[in-house]
Amino acid sequence: MNITQPARCLFAKVSPSSRQTLRRTFHKSTSLYARPSPKHKSIKASDLGLVKKDESSKGVTAKDLRSYSESEKAALAQRYTPAQRAAIEVGEAAVDPQDLAEQAAMREDPMRLNYLDDFSSIHPVVDKPVRAPEENYDPNLRFKTEDELAEDLTNWVQDLPEQPDRLDFMKFMDNTRVTVGKEEAETNPRSYLAPEIPKLAMLKRRMGDGEEIDAPTRRLMRQTGFSAQEVKRFRVKSLVVHRVVNQTRLGKIQSVYHMAIAGNGKGLLGVGEGKSAEPEEAKIQAKNAAIRNMQPVPLYEGRTIFGDVKGKVSATIVELMTRPPGFGVRCQSLIFEICRCAGIQDLAARVGRSRNHMNTVKATIQALLSQRLPEEVARARGRKLVDVRKVYYGGNL
Repeated sequence: MNITQPARCLFAKVSPSSRQTLRRTFHKSTSLYARPSPKHKSIKASDLGLVKKDESSKGVTAKDLRSYSESEKAALAQRYTPAQRAAIEVGEAAVDPQDLAEQAAMREDPMRLNYLDDFSSIHPVVDKPVRAPEENYDPNLRFKTEDELAEDLTNWVQDLPEQPDRLDFMKFMDNTRVTVGKEEAETNPRSYLAPEIPKLAMLKRRMGDGEEIDAPTRRLMRQTGFSAQEVKRFRVKSLVVHRVVNQTRLGKIQSVYHMAIAGNGKGLLGVGEGKSAEPEEAKIQAKNAAIRNMQPVPLYEGRTIFGDVKGKVSATIVELMTRPPGFGVRCQSLIFEICRCAGIQDLAARVGRSRNHMNTVKATIQALLSQRLPEEVARARGRKLVDVRKVYYGGNL
């Protein structure tokens, strides 16, 4: 056995060339071991004195916290009363300047402000909204008495034209002041309150503490502007439910179809459709679509419709007829539920030809939204509308 072979293996373990492993290079840049080391060390600009230190980061001493000068006291006298100035001086005398110098030091962390600001003034661009000027504040502002309001109304009646209009009264209500004092203090008052909370936080506050809401309802609230309580108060009814099958190359895919209506019982009515593989999800889609599609339905005296109307969808024809008070809603079940959601109390209906449930609902909605109001007819004919009940019976009917 050769003695030099073990010795060569021993020295190869500690040699630097043995630590480099052979590998294929797949990048154009040189490998880490082949890069040359820099000849000169990196020099920082702060070592050469090229960087100026921020003067705002200097420490504050007790000598810098001096008392008010005569000019500063004169400036305070313009904005504060003598009692307020005395309270300010007593409060500052109670604080040791040495404590302020030690505790109220400027921040040195990266998140500090790069400028000195006591946040006493509001920047018109950065700080929103822009508050009204302090000159608008009136300490002697008070509400008008009943006699003063009656005097304003009397003066307005005396200055009325020969043919007054409702627009004149609306202008009087908008332009009449209810306070005595500066006009700017009422029209653009100075507010010392904090800005409004963001809309999302207001939405969570209106939802209530500890109450969770699902994503579809939250999306519906953003689209319509209704609160969670308003969405819950709407009357929603699912009228048509059946299964549908879609034939594809993968086979027959079954899903559930829902048609729902929604209303507030005071003239708002909407219809929506939803389809999904899960029955509950299809029901939620139809309900949210009905709330999103709600439209105002004209109601005569808040109980019935304006005259007889017709609606036709495909082969289904629906006739809706107005009825006197106490008649009730005498029609089939689908139209009854629609009238209940819309707030209609007296109505008669007739469904001719086809009685398909989907087309019946759509034709009823179409008929309710196609009503012609008396004001529109009078405007189209160039006439003036007068309610004879109020003229001949004094509005007692």
